[in-house]
Amino acid sequence: MNPPAFVWPARVYYENTDAGGVVYHAEYLKFMERARTEWLRHVGYQQASLLSERGLLFAVANMEIDFLASARLDDLLNVSVILSESRRVSLHLAQTITRMDDHAQPVPLIRAKVRIALLSRDFKPVRIPQDILNRLQIA
Repeated sequence: MNPPAFVWPARVYYENTDAGGVVYHAEYLKFMERARTEWLRHVGYQQASLLSERGLLFAVANMEIDFLASARLDDLLNVSVILSESRRVSLHLAQTITRMDDHAQPVPLIRAKVRIALLSRDFKPVRIPQDILNRLQIA
């Protein structure tokens, strides 16, 4: 059974947009990265501590993104992270970004499949420790 979605709220600022006030496509990657970082923090792991104390870091190994609609300046977004599968050295995540309109249903903007690998300090793949997996699977 998969854990529930972790949801991180985000606001679209001027710095996230192009000249027309529409979110530039690469900015969605930043929103998803921040949500993954906050998801890890939510279960008790800070990326800096994982690296300094255990010599471990997560890195994106693969990503597939469907761009469904655009976000605009001042939009309130929800960025979700769901652990869909765990393997020996990688995690498969489903991420979505939705716009939260005032009186309507959330509008799906982005749907992504993300594979993150656990690496050692020297950037070699390593097995995900069981204590980390246990926390992520119940997050």
